[in-house]
Amino acid sequence: MSRLLFDLESILQQLIVEHRKLLKHVEAHQASMKTMSLDAMDQASNQQEASRLRIVTMENNRRTIIAQLAQQHKISGEITISRLAKLFPQRGEALLKLRDELKKTILQIQTRTHIAGRLAGAVLGHLNTVVRLIAGAVERAGIYTKSGVPKVSTRIGVMEAVG
Repeated sequence: MSRLLFDLESILQQLIVEHRKLLKHVEAHQASMKTMSLDAMDQASNQQEASRLRIVTMENNRRTIIAQLAQQHKISGEITISRLAKLFPQRGEALLKLRDELKKTILQIQTRTHIAGRLAGAVLGHLNTVVRLIAGAVERAGIYTKSGVPKVSTRIGVMEAVG
C-alpha cells in the first residue's frame, strides 16, 4: 500500500474539517448580516478568508499528492477519486466516502453563500435607492435662511404653477 494514498486520505479529511469550519463562518456571517452587526460581519469575513487560504494550501497539497501517485504508479489521463478507488480497491470505499462527504459540505457552503449574496444584493439595492433619493433632493436645492431653514415662497404665481 502506498504511503501517498494514506496522505491523500489525510488531506481529504483535513479538507472536510476546514470546509466545515468555513460553513460555520459563513453561517455566522449570515447571522451578523441579519442583525446588521458590522463588527461581527467583519470578524466572520476575516475568518472566512483565513479558512479559504488554508483550503487553497490543502488543495495544492492534494494536487501534489495526486501527481506523485500518478507518477509512481504510471497513471495517465485525468485522475479522479473514483478512478483511484478502482485502481486501489482496498482503500476505494474510504476514498469514495471522503469524496462524498466533502462534496456534501461544499454544496452546503455553496447554498449558504448564494443566500448571503442575495441578501447582500437586496441591502445594496435599498442603499442605492436611498443614495439616489438624497442625490435628487440635493440636486434641487432651494434658498435657505441664515439659520438653515429652507425659504418657502409665500405665493405661487400662475407661471410657477404651470412650469
